[in-house]
Amino acid sequence: MHVVMFADQHLESLGGAQVSMRLQKRFLERAGHVVTVVAPRMHRPAPDDAAYIDLPSIPITPDREYALTWPGARTDRFVDAELGARLPVDVVHVQADFWGALIGHRYAARHGLPVVHTMHNRVDVGIEATAPFPALVLRVLNAWARRALRGAAATRGNAATPPSPGANPRDAARSARVAPAAPAAPDARAGHATQGAGPADGWAYLRRFARLSRAITAPSGHFARRLQEHGVVPAGAGVDVIWNGIDDDILDAALASGAEARRPGPPRFVWLGRMSPEKRLLPFLEAVAASGIEAEVEIIGGGAQLRAAQKLVAERRPVASVVFSGRLSYAETLARLAAADAVVQTSIGFETQGMTVFEAASLGTPAVVSDPDIASELGAGVWTVPDATIPALAESLRRAADDIAAGTPVAVDPTIAERFRQSSRTAAMVAVYGRAVSSGR
Repeated sequence: MHVVMFADQHLESLGGAQVSMRLQKRFLERAGHVVTVVAPRMHRPAPDDAAYIDLPSIPITPDREYALTWPGARTDRFVDAELGARLPVDVVHVQADFWGALIGHRYAARHGLPVVHTMHNRVDVGIEATAPFPALVLRVLNAWARRALRGAAATRGNAATPPSPGANPRDAARSARVAPAAPAAPDARAGHATQGAGPADGWAYLRRFARLSRAITAPSGHFARRLQEHGVVPAGAGVDVIWNGIDDDILDAALASGAEARRPGPPRFVWLGRMSPEKRLLPFLEAVAASGIEAEVEIIGGGAQLRAAQKLVAERRPVASVVFSGRLSYAETLARLAAADAVVQTSIGFETQGMTVFEAASLGTPAVVSDPDIASELGAGVWTVPDATIPALAESLRRAADDIAAGTPVAVDPTIAERFRQSSRTAAMVAVYGRAVSSGR
């Protein structure tokens, strides 16, 4: 098949969705498929790939890491011209939530192509964490989508396909299907309205895309259930749960070196991710200082809160040593996770999978997890944080450090490494593609 993926950001930019898409592309190509990726052009040096179609764009962050392409007639003409030389296309895979999603759905509608839409983000939580007036932003976002998708809704036969019977939503080893949910109920934790909400509802925004898609996929069972609770998926449809995978080759190399890399000494914690408010790096560093743990703490990643994080450490002077390692390659990152005693994930309600802790678990490394949904889905090998307060996180860090120092850390589920291999995730996604293509014939 020829799969055309649409993304909000270039695949060489920083972000979990981008890492996942790069892996998907490589393993689809390894399996004999053709992949083209349409995304905004980057405004810093980045590796090139013949499979990339770089859209005209404008930078939207001070570090020029991220960019925006305006969905409209000019962009439509650019996409059609670039993809015209790469026809035929079998399926459009939208892995975006904003301009990339609008551009991808417009392209599919113009050419009568089936769409598989992977919903990576909790749009409502992300906007609430980063925008000063989230309700207004959501209203603008819904109005923008309504205008940009005008006409696309008339595409014939592009409704989500019905669920396969008898599937287990928590089986990450295959393409699980979450069956249709009961009528939507309030999301008590996030405090957001459900099906009947107006234009300030993030779920209403996602429903626009679901109505244009033959299949919806989600990277975790808990996010799939929320999509159903809030009426995002059409009536009678299910959600394919396909976890973001881990590179088979790099995983094998990291597994081989991991046991040797763990050395005696203070407990070693790794915090990994984009340094933005929803990831809660600053509360984590506050908790490290408040906990008084004797440990080595490594911060991997970059972002807008880097200077604030460095300043906080300088002012609080925690007992633990804190090192900012910056951005590392995928292989280096997995090697650091393999060598750590625990990975710490502090975001709450934002992650739709929380890939970091599953990567760590695949390498035999347990996790300290703040989000109860992710902790529940991870199952074994986790120190849970009972609430969102800094004292609660500090206590969980103390508990983890004590267990590690005593040689009795929580045990990781040994089956995770095999279940999260990218090769198995790619096979599951190919099955979804095939169903989406065949359902329109």
